[in-house]
Amino acid sequence: MALLPILHYPDARLHTKAQSVAVIDDRVRQLVKDMAETMYAAPGVGLAATQVNVHERIVVIDVSETKSELRALINPVILERRGEQLCEEGCLSVPGIYEDVSRAEWVRVRASNENGEVIEFEAEGLLAVCVQHELDHLDGKVFVEYLSLLKQNRIKSKLAKRARITV
Repeated sequence: MALLPILHYPDARLHTKAQSVAVIDDRVRQLVKDMAETMYAAPGVGLAATQVNVHERIVVIDVSETKSELRALINPVILERRGEQLCEEGCLSVPGIYEDVSRAEWVRVRASNENGEVIEFEAEGLLAVCVQHELDHLDGKVFVEYLSLLKQNRIKSKLAKRARITV
């Protein structure tokens, strides 16, 4: 397994719309393993392939306290949404930034897992937020784009300043 480099906002590649996975093979299964290792090491609770510059519809998520409930979602689709919740979100591609975002409170999702089996599940709370957040990445959208232009510009400035300091 390998740690993959994570793209950081406002990198234009984060806005690339991911393509469907045609065949779930050993290459895809290895990518899922590498993405999971990268997510856990970061540490985070979700990672979309777009964030590691692979523009395929693949997401890994684990919102458990014990990091023992990894979900690999390949070609995920939200079938249904209900309710609304405001939740503070962060993102491995926007390190150190946390902002409130409004999301559906409950979602029903269909995807394939790394074995090619079609799965369907319902999610609420943090899992629902994480699913919506990661699927946004697959569509080329970063959570800060839900914020005002003023907040987006402040975040870009803060990240640019941080990048200059660490170089």
